[in-house]
Amino acid sequence: MSLIILCWHAAKPIWFNPLDNVVVPQGGRLNRHARVCWFVLFFITCAVSLHGADCASLKSLKLENTTITLAESVTSGTVTIMESRPSFTGLPSFCRVTGILRPTSDSSIHFEIWLPAQSWNGRLLGAGNGGFAGSIGYDELSAYLKRNFAVAGSDAGHQGNATDATWAYQHPEKVKDFGWRAVHLTRLAAGEIISAYYGKHENKAYFDSCSDGGREALVEAQRFPTDYDGILAGAPANAWSSMVGAGVMVIQTRQSDPRSYFSDLKLPAIQKASLAACDALDGVKDGIVNDPAKCHFDPQVLLCKGEEASDCLTQPQIATLNSIYSGVRNDSAKISYPGFTAGDEMGWREWVIGQDPTSASGLHYIDNYFRYMVTGDPKWSALTADPVASYRQSREKEAADLDATDPDLGKFSAHGGKLILYHGWNDQAISPWNTVEYFKSVQQKMGDTDSFLRLYMAPGVEHCAGGPGPSFFGQFGLQTAKGPTYGLFDSLVNWVEKGSPEENITATKYGQGENGAPKVVMTRPLCAYPNVLKYSGSGDTNDAANFTCATP
Repeated sequence: MSLIILCWHAAKPIWFNPLDNVVVPQGGRLNRHARVCWFVLFFITCAVSLHGADCASLKSLKLENTTITLAESVTSGTVTIMESRPSFTGLPSFCRVTGILRPTSDSSIHFEIWLPAQSWNGRLLGAGNGGFAGSIGYDELSAYLKRNFAVAGSDAGHQGNATDATWAYQHPEKVKDFGWRAVHLTRLAAGEIISAYYGKHENKAYFDSCSDGGREALVEAQRFPTDYDGILAGAPANAWSSMVGAGVMVIQTRQSDPRSYFSDLKLPAIQKASLAACDALDGVKDGIVNDPAKCHFDPQVLLCKGEEASDCLTQPQIATLNSIYSGVRNDSAKISYPGFTAGDEMGWREWVIGQDPTSASGLHYIDNYFRYMVTGDPKWSALTADPVASYRQSREKEAADLDATDPDLGKFSAHGGKLILYHGWNDQAISPWNTVEYFKSVQQKMGDTDSFLRLYMAPGVEHCAGGPGPSFFGQFGLQTAKGPTYGLFDSLVNWVEKGSPEENITATKYGQGENGAPKVVMTRPLCAYPNVLKYSGSGDTNDAANFTCATP
C-alpha cells in the first residue's frame, strides 16, 4: 500500500490506456521518479497475477467428492511430515495443498499437491506408491519440486506400512481405490488445483514410479490414456493377481519341505558360483551379469561332497535354487511365474530367503494379499492352501481391479503418450522377465511400437534401485553423473515435447567419498531393449565412454 501512495504522489492523477499498455498522468508525461515507481508497481502486479489465486484461498476450493484440509504457503525451505523421519530441506517456496478424496462412502484417499510459488516449469509430475501403498511418496515430491514441477501424490486410499493389507479386509471399495481409482482421481484433482492456483492448465503431465507404482503407471496408460503425456514405469507389479496368485505354488515348492530350505548363510557361495559361470561372458569381470539370457549357471556344482556346510547345498536345496531361477509352471492349471536371475543372490536375503522359512518378505505379501483381499480368512496360509484353487480365486476376485496387463495401448499412443519401461535384471522382488513379457505382448498386439514405447533392462540393478550395478539413471528425480539430461525421465520429457528421446542414457553407481559426500564409482550406458552393453575391449571398465549398446 505504501508503494501505491508513493506513486500517487509522484504522478497524480493517472490513467491506464489499454491500447498502449502504459500508465501516464493526465495531461503529461511521467517524471523520472514516477516512471521508475510505476514500473516497479507494474512489475509486482504482473508477478502477483501469474497466480489465479493465492495459496490460502485454495482451502475453500470446491471439488467433487473432495475436502481440502490444508492450503498454506511454505517459504522456510523445510517441510516436516512426521517427527520420526528427517525433514525435507532445500525446498523452493511453494503452496502445499492437502486433501481427502471420497468417491464412495468407504473411501478416504489422502493426497498432497505441491505448487511452486515461482519459476513453475508448466509441468505436473504424478508420484506413485510401493507395496500395498499406505503413504505418500514425499521423497519424489521433494525431488521434482526442486526441479520446478508441480507435484502430486496420494496414499492410494489408506494409511499403513507397505507390507500391511489389513485395511482391505471386508473393504472392497478401498481395494478399488488402491487398484486404480486413487491414482486417477488424484490426477484429476491436481489438474483442477493447478488451474485454480496458476490461472491456467499445466502444459504437460508426467508420471514416474516403480513397483506397485509401476503397476499404477500402467493402470494410467491402459485405463486412463489421456491423464498423462509421458509415463516412466519401473519394475511394474502389473500382473498382480497372477503374480501373487502363483506365489502359493512358489512358496510350497521352496518351503513346504524343511530339507529344501537353505539359509542366507549360503548366499555368498551361491553368488560366487553364479558369477564364476556368467560374470565374464561379456568380456568384463566386474561382478555384474550383463545379459542374463546368456547365463546358463548349473547349481549342481554346489552339491555338497560330504557333510553339509555353508559353502555347499544338499540335493533338495539345489532343487529349490533351480526353482528360484526357473520360476514355477503348471501347464494344466495355466499357472506361470517367471524366476529370478543369477549374479546378485546376496540381494535375496530379505525378499526370497529370509532369516528362516517363514520370514521372507515375499511370503508376507502373499499371505497378507490372500488373507485380507482374496479370501477374507485371517488364518489363511500359503504353506497349506491349495495352489491351483488359490491361483484361480486370485484371478477371479482381484484381476479386474488390480491387474494392468492389457497390451492394447492404442488410445494412449493416439493421445500422443510416451511410455518408458525399465527393470533391474537383478530385481529380487518382481521377476524382470515379467516386464520383458509385457513389453513383448504390446509389440505382438500393436506391431511397431517404436513411436511410443521403450524398455530398458538394467544390469546389476535390484528392485527399482541398488545392487552391484549402476542404478541411478533418472528415475524418481535421481541424477546421473552427467546430470538429469542423461537420465530416463528427461529422455521421456524430450520425447514428449521435442519428438525424440535421448539416445545417450547414462547409469551411475555412487559410493561414499570424502566427508560422506557421494562419489561416482561407475558409469555405464543404459541400453534400450533388446540391445545390450558391449565393451570396446580397452579402457577403464568403470567409464561409460568405453561401452556401446549393441544387438545381442
